[in-house]
Amino acid sequence: MPVTVVRLNLVDPDATPRGLSERYRAALEMAVFADERGVSTLQTEEHHGSTDNWLPAPLAFAGTLLGATRRITVTVSALIAPLYDPLRLAEDLAVLDLASGGRLITVAGIGYRPEEYAALGTDWKRRGALQDEALETLLAAWTGEPFEHRGRTVRITPRPYTQPHPPLLIGGSSQAAARRAARLGLPFFPSAHLPELEAYYHARREEYGTEGWCLMPPAATPLLHLSEDPDRTWEEYGAHLLYEARRYASWQQGTVRSAVRSRAEDVAGLRREGVYRVVTPEECVALAEEGGEMASLVLHPLCGGMPVEEGWRSLRLFAERVLPRLKD
Repeated sequence: MPVTVVRLNLVDPDATPRGLSERYRAALEMAVFADERGVSTLQTEEHHGSTDNWLPAPLAFAGTLLGATRRITVTVSALIAPLYDPLRLAEDLAVLDLASGGRLITVAGIGYRPEEYAALGTDWKRRGALQDEALETLLAAWTGEPFEHRGRTVRITPRPYTQPHPPLLIGGSSQAAARRAARLGLPFFPSAHLPELEAYYHARREEYGTEGWCLMPPAATPLLHLSEDPDRTWEEYGAHLLYEARRYASWQQGTVRSAVRSRAEDVAGLRREGVYRVVTPEECVALAEEGGEMASLVLHPLCGGMPVEEGWRSLRLFAERVLPRLKD
């Protein structure tokens, strides 16, 4: 069965506090619905200071998702690890791992927006060193044994549920990220389909003598919205998809690579491009069949401020007319 993902970043550029609260509560209800119907994963994200309310606190939100569900995995992709105190991060992730029985997966990234570092008083120029410190601290802390941290001996408790440590991957699109994952013996999750970077990661692993694996995104990773009438949905709701596509693309500068980067300037261009897709249930099943065992279906029901009722229509179509056929 393909991996099935419901992505939740709570973006809503026009939300009032009351409206955003309703969106958060709807997202929790969607999470429970997805869990009960066998969706594989809920995915959260992290961005700070965005005027469209992009989720800034993925661990807090992940905790609510894990508390509301029983089986589904929750993935934070990606956590900007240098923005956290490493010891508190080790504690938070250990507690979430214990409370969920190991259902939280963290992809640790370095981020690509200097303004986020500035907003939180963190030195952008030291991001590589801070990432190294954060990851090394997590791995040491989760042993439950005393270790040296910033010139003093510390010990972090409780030990996490998952041994030897909670699921932790290194994300990124640079050789530095691949080297870091290889050196620490952690899995590597490239942010786009980059086979040459996977080869680089494995070569560095051999040099370091570490174990590990690479979770490579497929060449095409469309964000999906389901509809019985895609033409109508593009006409009525395409602006929401375009908003998020353009917002996200505006942050992808320089050498940053992403599996879902769009270059569209209008709704028609977005539809032709195929990064964001509105598909019928039958077309969604076909996508899964085309991908075979490595298929990944990523549903984005609340994309770009999508009205909650339309998000529910998409999710229900997925649950009722796609998931049962994937299980056959």
